[in-house]
Amino acid sequence: MQSTYLSRSLFGCTRISLISVAVLVGTMVLPAKGTAQQTGISQQSASIPESPGMAEQAGMPTALRELIQEAEEKNPQIAASFHTWQASRNVPKQASALPETQFSVQQFSVGSPRPFAGYSNSDFAYIGFGASQDIPYPGKRRLRARVAEHEADSMEAQTDSMRRTVVANLKMLYFHLAYIQQTLGVLQRSDALLTQVQEAAEARYRVGQGNQQDVLKAQLQHTKILQEIAHHHQEEGLLEAQIKQVLGRSQESADIVAESLTVRSLPYAAAELLQRARDQNPDVHSKQASIRQQETQVELAHKNFRPDFNVGYTYEHTASQFKDYYMASFSVRLPNRGRQRAALAEAEQSQERARQELDAESQRVLSEVQQQYVRAKTSEERLKIYSDGLVPQSEATFQSALSAYQSNRQDFESLLSGFLDVLNLDLEYRNELVEHESALAELERLTGVDLP
Repeated sequence: MQSTYLSRSLFGCTRISLISVAVLVGTMVLPAKGTAQQTGISQQSASIPESPGMAEQAGMPTALRELIQEAEEKNPQIAASFHTWQASRNVPKQASALPETQFSVQQFSVGSPRPFAGYSNSDFAYIGFGASQDIPYPGKRRLRARVAEHEADSMEAQTDSMRRTVVANLKMLYFHLAYIQQTLGVLQRSDALLTQVQEAAEARYRVGQGNQQDVLKAQLQHTKILQEIAHHHQEEGLLEAQIKQVLGRSQESADIVAESLTVRSLPYAAAELLQRARDQNPDVHSKQASIRQQETQVELAHKNFRPDFNVGYTYEHTASQFKDYYMASFSVRLPNRGRQRAALAEAEQSQERARQELDAESQRVLSEVQQQYVRAKTSEERLKIYSDGLVPQSEATFQSALSAYQSNRQDFESLLSGFLDVLNLDLEYRNELVEHESALAELERLTGVDLP
């Protein structure tokens, strides 16, 4: 629904690698007491006061399952789709009902247009009461009801599809909100720690161990962090507004804090997921119901070549000296065969269209399942490479560069390069985690499985 926005939120945050480097300086340098004294970085980072944004992040997070339950109960799109389905369930009874019965009152005058003229002296003058009923050919009403029932089945599947779509969209927004909030916390802590990094660079410059360029770079990174904090607050606000819309909440309601993302496993093989999609995907079910509807419509088109009937009865009351009249009628309505042949051809073409739409929808769903499965499994492998290889390797490399920098055997530029590797890989890991969870959410929507 907001694919462009979500992509920007997800990948745009990789820009913060250069500007978030200070957090590692604080976390890596502070534990060594001698190092802290040498570089001028204070060990008071643990007592740095939290900003208001950080205090909000420390609030009680809301579990995703709670938001899903709330969306299923209060989302207006789900509610509208549900009521559309419920309305369609009342159509079959209407379609199977007999046409309305007609009642008539007649008054026949003789010799004058005045009411009751000639009533007392002519047996042609009368007051009549009658009723008539159209009766469709046997089987037509049943077929019309079946057409409506299949349409209601299609609407039920569409309601389930809408629910799954809303839930999947909520999951995507939640995952990206968690990503933004976690990254925002890193930025806020980095902003506080970067002040100490800047002071350390200035101290080394004053004693002739550094240069002015290092100080200017630290100041530039500080300004960029402030810019990125503002950008992240904007992204966080946009995501929360969209989540509240999905939940049907007021925009003035309390802020939403997401739980930290964790890696979920995918215990199903591709073949099993494909079969579940064939059996449980609501979009496929909707198309299958449409085929049944069109098949019944073809049967009805054949049945419409049969005539319909009308029966009636009339009672005519005359003056007391004359006898009353009683009349029963039976008529046959013959169909226009040319029109019915055209209607049959239309129904057959609609039936073939429904079959092709089912085939196209099945192919689309199965293709999406396969794509999301590949995304999930590939992402799972990449996450393992990050956690077991790239991230610890980059941290070890940075530790080595940091030791060399503290011993005046390496310049500030080389240290920044080590920072970049660690931060880029950390952010790439977080991005990959969102990609992985998003792929699983799509598989849940397409197949109906509920992954732990």
